Amino acid sequence: MKNLYFLLAILIQSLAFSQDNPDNIVDNQDQEISQADKLAKQLQNPVASLISVPFQGNFDFGIGTENGSRMTLNIQPVIPLSISEHWNLIGRVILPVISQHNAYGNSGSQFGLSDAVVSGFFSPKEPTSNGIIWGAGPVLLVPTATDDLLGTEKFGMGPTVVILKQAGKFTIGALANHIWSVAGSDNRADVNNTFLQPFIAKNIKGGYSITLNTELTQNWDADATSGSLHLVGAKVFSIGKQLTQFAIGPRIPYGNANTADWGFRAMLVLLFPKG
Repeated sequence: MKNLYFLLAILIQSLAFSQDNPDNIVDNQDQEISQADKLAKQLQNPVASLISVPFQGNFDFGIGTENGSRMTLNIQPVIPLSISEHWNLIGRVILPVISQHNAYGNSGSQFGLSDAVVSGFFSPKEPTSNGIIWGAGPVLLVPTATDDLLGTEKFGMGPTVVILKQAGKFTIGALANHIWSVAGSDNRADVNNTFLQPFIAKNIKGGYSITLNTELTQNWDADATSGSLHLVGAKVFSIGKQLTQFAIGPRIPYGNANTADWGFRAMLVLLFPKG
């Protein structure tokens, strides 16, 4: 009988606890969703005050006459620094790690680093009166490639700029740069390239988002155009205490210098919000 009373007491206590805490559970879930939504929106802004480390994988297949393939893992940390009361400096590095096979005809396999692209955006901490967010600064091409077929063997520099507007659930904008080579191997072609990335994104409650963008590189000296169109779905979530975003979607090639048949993009982003 005493055991029965003891079990009843535990049951009553458990029921009381479950009735007292649903609101707390719901509040915690709402807070997590709210934070995920905020982070998803910040991730649409290349000059947001958010430390992030994206690992962006681009997979291309059916390249050229030998049906080659390429996997490019872009390691691209973004670190914002407050440099005054009204201005931030956002540092961004893109370091590609490439594994490719017959990407240039019967060229065999290569694996290693490609050239790094280092950008610095000086950006106002607050949008303009019209809600425009922008940043501008220098961009550097650093010859870090470990194989002749993975890089340019050139050091380059030029300007970069980003401009966007966020209204409600939508973000629309564009990022661009132009790089001229200023030093490097005399046996390699000069770099005179323009990069353009227009984008539009919609955030969906729960930390979800969907983004449409194109990434276009124009080599003016060679009259070569290489572009990819991406439609990517993403979700912000936690792995233990680590805030993370995962994204995936098709990668559609175009341009006379992009000879791939098809591809896809998959990305994992580690997030380090302030506070």
